[in-house]
Amino acid sequence: MPKQYWLIKSEPGAYSWGNFLRDKKTYWDGVRNYQARNNIRAMQTGDLALFYHSVKEKSVVGVAEVLSQAYPDPTAKEGSWSVVDLKPAFGLKQEVTLAQMKADPRLADMSLIKQSRLSVCPLSKTEFDLVVKLGGKVKF
Repeated sequence: MPKQYWLIKSEPGAYSWGNFLRDKKTYWDGVRNYQARNNIRAMQTGDLALFYHSVKEKSVVGVAEVLSQAYPDPTAKEGSWSVVDLKPAFGLKQEVTLAQMKADPRLADMSLIKQSRLSVCPLSKTEFDLVVKLGGKVKF
């Protein structure tokens, strides 16, 4: 199956890119929206996801790699929710802000812009590559 690309959102006060780098691995939990849950369930090992700081910062700050297929969310007290395991893949030289992405006509159809409330959303390879290019890839 070809690699897929995603955007995952986190409030930096709850779980930041810095926390993720420190932890070196995490499972992506707490998603309580059916469309976002279905996106998690569509993730495959090796997929890449832009890590987006939501709320105040509103910017892509790094890239995560999917390490597992979806499995039941251990934090869910009720309902059928899912998580995937992630690790940091690489950083960016500079954050890519929501304003930058909105200003670029090549990103006009990006799900972050069209469905701004969705916490896990798919990206095209072109969208992913463009955001990474705007930020400048930094290998660990």
